[in-house]
Amino acid sequence: MTERWKPSVTVAAIIERDGRYLLVEEHTSEGLRLNNPAGHLDPGESPQQGVVREALEETARAFTPGHLVGVYLSRFQRPATGEDVTYLRLAFGGTVGEPDPARALDAGIVRTLWMTLAEVRASRERHRSALVLRCIEDHAAGARLPLAAIHTDASVRAPEIKRAG
Repeated sequence: MTERWKPSVTVAAIIERDGRYLLVEEHTSEGLRLNNPAGHLDPGESPQQGVVREALEETARAFTPGHLVGVYLSRFQRPATGEDVTYLRLAFGGTVGEPDPARALDAGIVRTLWMTLAEVRASRERHRSALVLRCIEDHAAGARLPLAAIHTDASVRAPEIKRAG
C-alpha cells in the first residue's frame, strides 16, 4: 500500500484596519520574510480556534474571526532544504484588539507591521509564500464567506476515537 498524501493544514488571519493590513515579519529558513499571522492547525482544535490562537501568538493581539476569506491549496519547495510541502490554508477575516504589552511575540517573529495594499504588493519578493498577497487581494476584493460554512465535528475534540468492532 502506498502512503496517503496529506497536506499541511494552516490557518491565517487577514486583518485590515483603516486601509492597512497587519503582517508579521519572521525568521524562516529562507531568511526574514513577511507573512499573514498564520500557522498550523493543532490537533483537537477547530479552524476558528486555530486562527485565534495563531494570531494571538504571532501578534500579541486578540483576533475575532468574522468571516472566511477563502480556502487555498498551494505547493512549496523550500530552496534551503528541497522539502516539498503542499499547504491547505483557511484564511479568516476579522478584527484585532490592541497588543497585550505583557505578551511576547512567538519565537521567530521579529515584529508586526501595518501595510497598505500597495506596500504589500511592492514587497512580494519578501513574502513567505504567494498566498500572503493572494489572501489580502481576495479580502480587498470583498471575498466573504460565512463562518457557518466551516463545521468541526465533536469527534475532533475527543481524546480518543472508538473504533467499530
